[in-house]
Amino acid sequence: MPYLKITTSKSIDAGQKHNLLKAASKMVASELGKPEQYVMVSVESPVQMQFAGTEELCAFLELRGIELPESKTGQLSKLLCGLVESQTGIRKDRVYINFADIKPSMWGWNGETF
Repeated sequence: MPYLKITTSKSIDAGQKHNLLKAASKMVASELGKPEQYVMVSVESPVQMQFAGTEELCAFLELRGIELPESKTGQLSKLLCGLVESQTGIRKDRVYINFADIKPSMWGWNGETF
């Protein structure tokens, strides 16, 4: 059920995207204690973005999930910012993350809702 969307101004080649998708999927599943078969990750790159008044490389992440625990957002922020920095070279202070807890009735899958 978790969905992580990574949007960045950095141009990332197919191999780098594959590695980032794989690492992010494993990290989200592990940190949230969810089976990886339910984790979805996407990467949009490059996107024209501006942050803090400059077009220096940056990224915006959205992590949505059913019953996303607020107690985990600090650790997730640390890990996801570190992952983006290590995989793309984008500094942690150029990354924003939006966490969204979604009610089960507002998340559809397989023709039903959770």
